[in-house]
Amino acid sequence: MAPDGQQAEPSLARPRSNLFRHRRKGPPQPPQDARRQGAISTLAFQLLGGRDPALDFLNSDNALLGGRPIAIATQSESGYAAVEREIRTRSAAQGA
Repeated sequence: MAPDGQQAEPSLARPRSNLFRHRRKGPPQPPQDARRQGAISTLAFQLLGGRDPALDFLNSDNALLGGRPIAIATQSESGYAAVEREIRTRSAAQGA
């Protein structure tokens, strides 16, 4: 109903859209990038002590790596290898 108690014009009513639809801001991620992103996320989760420590590490700028580890690992195999080494180094330091 409209504020004055009258019904709104049907032609003026907005059609209901899917509220849960994800809107991409660009082309889909290439499969090899998605694979690296998933693999590095899983490795971080397993070796850094769970979800929160893994997310903190992956999404925070890292001076040694030169950026956010998740972005670096996703971009290339060499970036993935560098982030993997850093995760394993941190994991070994936690276990010592």
